[in-house]
Amino acid sequence: MNIHEYQGKALFRESGIAVQDGVHCISVEQALTAYDSLGSQVVAVKSQIHAGGRGKGNLYDPDTGNLVMEGGVKIASSREKVEEYASNILGNRLVTKQTGTAGKTVNNLYVEAGCSIAHEYYLALLVDREADSVLIMVSTEGGMDIEEVAEKTPQAIHKAWVDPLDGLRDEQMTTLADSLGLTGSAHGSFVEMIGRLADMFVGLDCSMVEINPLVRTEGGTMVALDAKISFDDNASFRHPWRAELRDRSEEEETEVRAKRSGLSYVKLDGNIGCLVNGAGLAMASMDVIKLYGGEPANFLDIGGGANKESITTAFGIILEDPNVEGILVNIFGGIIRCDMVARSIIDASAEVGLKVPLVVRFSGTNHEQGKEVLESSDLSVITTSTLAEGAEAIVGAIGGGD
Repeated sequence: MNIHEYQGKALFRESGIAVQDGVHCISVEQALTAYDSLGSQVVAVKSQIHAGGRGKGNLYDPDTGNLVMEGGVKIASSREKVEEYASNILGNRLVTKQTGTAGKTVNNLYVEAGCSIAHEYYLALLVDREADSVLIMVSTEGGMDIEEVAEKTPQAIHKAWVDPLDGLRDEQMTTLADSLGLTGSAHGSFVEMIGRLADMFVGLDCSMVEINPLVRTEGGTMVALDAKISFDDNASFRHPWRAELRDRSEEEETEVRAKRSGLSYVKLDGNIGCLVNGAGLAMASMDVIKLYGGEPANFLDIGGGANKESITTAFGIILEDPNVEGILVNIFGGIIRCDMVARSIIDASAEVGLKVPLVVRFSGTNHEQGKEVLESSDLSVITTSTLAEGAEAIVGAIGGGD
């Protein structure tokens, strides 16, 4: 679950992490009132969407598609500029590297007091599942995409791994501060901040906290000038208050519907629909499709307890995407039986009116029976024995590949 910057800043304040004063707004009038109340001549007018790269994005009119304004984060030094920027941001579609070409409609603004910036840094806390630890990454190259930093100056990224049970050690905090070249009050300010962030990360069951930029002010204070926070959904039962932070307008309607049916679905930009059981197998299926020159249209994991209803829902969701030109089904039978899946595919295909090429690969429990069920049916389907064969077949069926 993701939340907006203004919501993240509120959590930072509660945890004693330094942020600038700011006001959440949903109208131009509220933005002007916020400017008047902040007592700062210079303010940042920030689009609020669940995606990064807002400052480098572009705003488009949702009706005409015309460019309205470059940049979803603007610095205003007057009331008139606040009005101009708020008018251009609210209700328009912000397109960034992370939103795709469809972009996201901006319904929320954050007007934040200006800050005297001496230097910008990058800071992130993530879950490192392989190490069973919280990974902390810091860099002196703030304000840039971390992927770009990793590619061009990997030596500028410094890391520390924290046992969530033991907590962040004093020497780790000091080493991280030293790696950023911090001295004096800024060094102490960072040590205090990173300790509180680590406690917040574990205490709130976060999956990611990213601050880009984290800034050192002219006065030597470290301030979180951004707040990108994601929560671990598996821990939601411990934090019922999270429900109040959820902005469903930021979520894909199909992803919400899929979740209600016990499916894990994420829409992508390709043209080959994927229906798989198991997250790892789904990722492998997407990789092999790309290997053979195709592009997956989605990640879709039906789970181990799928039935006819959930498979029918899955087919329907895949086919709602107008970009889908073919479907690859890759099932490894364990608890789920391949012959049951085969019958469900036949029923689901008839119900949703399947008109695109379909390739099915079965392995595991009753996989031979499953293939026989499909091959003896009236359904137009290609069956394969391996994932590689399946991926090659579906890419070929839609006229893709090299």
